[in-house]
Amino acid sequence: MKVGFTIAENQGLESKIYGHFGSAPMFMVVDTESKQVSCVNNAHDHHVHGACNPITALSGNKIDIMVVAGIGPGAINKLNAMGIKVYRAAAATINENLDLLAQNRLRELSMEDSCREHAGSCSH
Repeated sequence: MKVGFTIAENQGLESKIYGHFGSAPMFMVVDTESKQVSCVNNAHDHHVHGACNPITALSGNKIDIMVVAGIGPGAINKLNAMGIKVYRAAAATINENLDLLAQNRLRELSMEDSCREHAGSCSH
């Protein structure tokens, strides 16, 4: 399974989760079977609100799950339409979140869990 994470700085599996999907400077993609890790720069980190393009931003990487701290409803919709499940990060680093994911301790997000207009309980 391939899992994507929002990050600001590439520190491998110790990279800290970035606060918001659309404006994350980069994504880390981890293949949980092969343990391969790749980093993808987010070409859309300064997008107009609601206009991020996860297909372009992820550079065509096929992922199964995206782990985020915050995400808007449009991005959840687009990722789900691509067959990607979205989960809320529950720890600071990729490694910690991978452990929690393996234990089924991360919560899958729905539209009701999204950041609306960059307000509310969003972590960014």
